[in-house]
Amino acid sequence: MLKRSLFKRIMLATLALFLLLIIYFFPTSPEISESLSYIEKEEMPIFLVDSMEYISRTSIVKESDNTLDMIKEIIESLTIDSKKSNYIREGFKAIIPKDTKILNINLENNILTIDFSKEFLTIDENNEEKMLEAIIYSLTELDEVKKIKILVEGNNLTNLPNSNKKLPEYLDKNYGINKIYNLDSIKDTSKTTIYYISKYSDYYYYVPVTKISNENTEKAEIIIKELKTTPIYHTNLISYLAASTNLTNYEILENSITLSFDNHLLANLDNEDILEEVKYAISLSIRDSYGINEVIFNFPE
Repeated sequence: MLKRSLFKRIMLATLALFLLLIIYFFPTSPEISESLSYIEKEEMPIFLVDSMEYISRTSIVKESDNTLDMIKEIIESLTIDSKKSNYIREGFKAIIPKDTKILNINLENNILTIDFSKEFLTIDENNEEKMLEAIIYSLTELDEVKKIKILVEGNNLTNLPNSNKKLPEYLDKNYGINKIYNLDSIKDTSKTTIYYISKYSDYYYYVPVTKISNENTEKAEIIIKELKTTPIYHTNLISYLAASTNLTNYEILENSITLSFDNHLLANLDNEDILEEVKYAISLSIRDSYGINEVIFNFPE
């Protein structure tokens, strides 16, 4: 009995020593774990169809840092029932017809030429413009892509497949997204893209809406006016910009804009997270409406 007890103690001591050695030689540093998690889950922006049928800005996990490979990842993620379907967040869905393939791809002087298989043309009429919007806005998030030329089976896509609406040779964000028309005349029209905030479950994301109107007003003023308008005419879209906020001045330089306000952007100054969301919504709106990458905010002391 004594020998059996002694043997058990030796075994327990040996096991404890073995566990200590594992912890010593293979430490589980929180910093290392967080870094590895970040690397494994590095994401890139993409525009997918949300639960309210808007083309919306969300993100997917990316697997490559090579531009052409990222383009292929984006297109695959936008394609229904592709291998990347599992990477799509809950509440969003792809829009390019199932089984659509990339036949050829070329990127030169910031112009992306992409040749799709014939399945691309099987898109239904209600989604044909949305499909182009999703492709344009997703791919031009890459710094190397400024314009896109689409071919199908080697032929230029000159018209939408169902409505036969004429398309420009090169597509960019000037095409617009989730378009809203407020026109009195077809002459002297302007396009301004405004990013609202929406929410699915606990996830906040951005929904761009291109307002097409005859309004003869600077786009920066239109953006702030639309974001602080209450109630918003898109009832499921949110803007936390305080209605009392006024844009007092703005200065547009070559690749930046300075926006000056007479007060803070939020009525409730305690919520710093929401403040950042509002600033980002304004910045995205300015970027897409002007092609400007840097937005500087000035507030009173």
